[in-house]
Amino acid sequence: MRRLGSVQRKMSCAFVTEVKDEPSAKRERQPFKVLATETISHKALDADIYSAIPTEKVDGTCCYITTYKDKPYLWARLDRKPNKQADKRFKNFLHSKEKSKEFLWNVEEDFKPVPECWIPAKEIEQLNGNLVPDENGHIPGWVPVEKNSKQYCWHSSVVNYEFEIALVLKHHPDDSELLEISAVPLSDLLEQTLELIGTNINGNPYGLGNKKHPLHFLIPHGAFQIRNLPTLKHSELLSWFEGCTEGKIEGIVWHCNNGYLIKVHRHHLGLCWPIPETYLNSKPVIVNMNLNKGRIPKGT
Repeated sequence: MRRLGSVQRKMSCAFVTEVKDEPSAKRERQPFKVLATETISHKALDADIYSAIPTEKVDGTCCYITTYKDKPYLWARLDRKPNKQADKRFKNFLHSKEKSKEFLWNVEEDFKPVPECWIPAKEIEQLNGNLVPDENGHIPGWVPVEKNSKQYCWHSSVVNYEFEIALVLKHHPDDSELLEISAVPLSDLLEQTLELIGTNINGNPYGLGNKKHPLHFLIPHGAFQIRNLPTLKHSELLSWFEGCTEGKIEGIVWHCNNGYLIKVHRHHLGLCWPIPETYLNSKPVIVNMNLNKGRIPKGT
């Protein structure tokens, strides 16, 4: 099976969206909703979404594994955001009637500083040697997670740099109905993006661990493929999310052949998230901690 796409930029919705002046169920203090229409977007059609691989959208925080200090390292998502003055100008522009014009950024002056170790996400566009902010005025990027990081303590809890392993949740290799938590060599995950989920991430929608015994692990993006997805129609997806056990998920991400990722979130269809019982929680789990894998000394 081919390796599925990595999350290096904001994903587009599979449908053309519209804004409604109603309070958002997804974001507090957001006075509007972004809802899917019944029309499939041009981006989805151009990416040949009909031949794409549909996977479960997992609710956590995005991470990336790449080299740092000549070793495979876990990196946390850190978007470079505009400073107060530039953010005000950008928001005024968005609410103005000059949508035909393009907002001009000065990347050197308009953005807050980031740590020296920060790197931009791989698929960020460049213009005249400068990074181009996305539609939200952000420049997605990454910072390495150090062993004793306080800011990223829950990230660091899922990796061990001494043994060069990460705590990963995915399907059991011999049984697709069984989940497995295992220690995976970081080198096996190089250049992949993953979702960190657990007790202290995004309100813990999967009810993992507790305050006294927090539990976190990584899920590779695209790990949970959806086998029985209905036709790509608004009404059929709505019925699937509402009526099927497999539909008790945050959303769907289609991994297209050209590397593009297209999504639909429950909120796009006017549905609630989080929900009391999720599909992920319904599956049995085994724990496999074979720490000696690949580390047996020669001659033994």
